[in-house]
Order: sequence, then structure tokens, then C-alpha cells
Amino acid sequence: MPSPLLHLPLGRAGYEDALALQKALHAQRIAGRCDDVVVTVEHDPVFTIGRSGSRDHLLIPDSVLEDHGIELREVDRGGDITYHGPGQAVVYPILDLRDQGKDVHRYIWMLEESVLRCVAGLGIDATRKEGFPGIWVEDRKLGSIGVRVRNWVSYHGLALNVDVNQEHFRMINPCGLSVEMVSINDLSAEPVSLETVTESVVEALGTLLDREIRWVTAEELMDT
Repeated sequence: MPSPLLHLPLGRAGYEDALALQKALHAQRIAGRCDDVVVTVEHDPVFTIGRSGSRDHLLIPDSVLEDHGIELREVDRGGDITYHGPGQAVVYPILDLRDQGKDVHRYIWMLEESVLRCVAGLGIDATRKEGFPGIWVEDRKLGSIGVRVRNWVSYHGLALNVDVNQEHFRMINPCGLSVEMVSINDLSAEPVSLETVTESVVEALGTLLDREIRWVTAEELMDT
């Protein structure tokens, strides 16, 4: 019987603290000292620029960032610039992809599929768009994917807009594209909570991996 897929909900947390935890868990997973774990978090406002990104897609001066209390970080995930902030479900799976056939494309498909199943349950008709990883509702983007895989263990992951500040997204070209972002609560018949969406995505990912979900704390994981 496969081991459970651990779920570590952080609640609201700064980007650097969550990244440090991801890297610690990533090292533990490589060393075989913990099982696969999915970290979920709602971030304080931050723009992150991935390995293929550019500050050219930041459309405002640093002074405006300071006025709005938004941090800027260059990070080691794939992709370009994106925004994380309140009202967004962020999911960081720390998974050993050797158990998934060492197939990164399949892994990204599973991340997208977990979001598609979640939003379908809310009555939202979302899709993939060939050549543009993420989740789309016609020409608007609902969710973004940006991962890093090292020693066949993943970190970083996906971000799904539930009820975000659209003004912040207008300060960038999200993922390097001139695209409008949209939130679940712009599309759903009734407002849905961030917690409900987060749990739905994690459950869908567990189903795709054929794993039961077990909730854990950071203390439990780092003590293993």
C-alpha cells in the first residue's frame, strides 16, 4: 500500500520563510528522511521572477512596490514573473518523481489536472492552452505553474487565484505575457473560500497520485 501524501498547511506566510521550508523538506526527501509532502500557503504580496524571466516584465518602478508593500524576489523555479498574494491558493508539492517515471511533463500535467478538477467542481469551465502551462478560462489566466526539479525531487509548484487583488497583477506582464488574470470568485456563482479551494486541489492531486492525504505540522516533519 502506498504511503500517504502528507499535507502541510502553513496558512499565511512570507515568501522567504516558505521557500526555506521547501528547501529543507526537499533535502530531507532526497535523503529519504521524509515522505512526499504538499505544502500549501497564502503568501504576503510578492512578485517572483523565475529562471527564464526578466525585470522587463515588471511594469512599475521599485518605489511603487514599496508603496504597495510588495516584495520582489528572483527565484530558481521555471517560468517568468508572477504574483503571489492574499486570496491565492499556492501549492508546493515536494515529490520524488522517480516514483512517477521521472516524467516532468507528466508531473506538470498532474498539477494542471488537479486545478481543472477543482474548478470543474465549482462549475467553472477551464482548460489548458498548448505551449502555455497553467489554467485558462478562454483568454484569461486563472492559475500558473512554475516548478523546479533537482535530483528528481520537485519543489515550487502552482498558484490558483481565488480572490486576488487584480491591481497587483496589472503591475506585471504575468508569466511574461500581456494577459488578463482572473479569480475563481469572479467566475463562480457563489463566493468560495481559500481553504475550500486549497483542500480540493490537494485532494485531487492525491487522487491522481493514488495516495491518501494525511495532514501534518512542520514540527512533525522536521523532527523525522
